[in-house]
Amino acid sequence: MELENLRIYKLSMELGDKIWDIVKAWNYLAVDTVGKQLIRSSDSIAANISEGFGRYHNKEIKHFCYVSRGSLFESKTWITKAYSRKLITLTQYNELSQNLKDLGIKLNNFINTLGKNLPDQVKEDEEQYGLTNDEFLKMFNDI
Repeated sequence: MELENLRIYKLSMELGDKIWDIVKAWNYLAVDTVGKQLIRSSDSIAANISEGFGRYHNKEIKHFCYVSRGSLFESKTWITKAYSRKLITLTQYNELSQNLKDLGIKLNNFINTLGKNLPDQVKEDEEQYGLTNDEFLKMFNDI
């Protein structure tokens, strides 16, 4: 499978572009404080999927997907800050939040799929650090 055909990669690339288009219209202060962080965190989702995929080993792919998931949660924080500071509309906030939630579920499913083909030690790590879809949704909704 090629990276460009991976659904989570495509969705994360689209999300990064969508956020870029929103942020580039902001004033300097907004871009310099919230905007740059939001762009970096959202772009990091795709970048870490890509880096992991380039490693060709499930354990490393999985590791970078966890990092990607962290960037996804960071992006949620910056979107919330952008909304509370009136940089984005409620409609934009809801759309971006839903995009992050949908991507997070797909990313989590991908991580769990990787775990099925890994040695026992890594599966133990998954049990310790992995999240089910229900756990992910609860965490995401609690942010």
